[in-house]
Amino acid sequence: MAFPGGSAYTMVRDISEGYFMVTERTFKLFTRPDIDQLSMEFDRLLRELRGEQPSLDDHAELQKKQRKLQRVNTALVVLRAYRAKQK
Repeated sequence: MAFPGGSAYTMVRDISEGYFMVTERTFKLFTRPDIDQLSMEFDRLLRELRGEQPSLDDHAELQKKQRKLQRVNTALVVLRAYRAKQK
């Protein structure tokens, strides 16, 4: 199955930006290796986002970073719940 956006990383990045919303239904068309790859890309993006250090005075950038982290964490929870149901 082709990932929306072209690759797993692009899909994960679009989710973090809020361009793509995730539900359990999102993952129904993916195979087990695709889901494993998405999980790996979610973890990779989380590390990248946590590594970014905007200025503490720049509240807009801090909020943007927190929103991205929240979207990725939420999508990861949905993905893990979906994987648990599949076992």
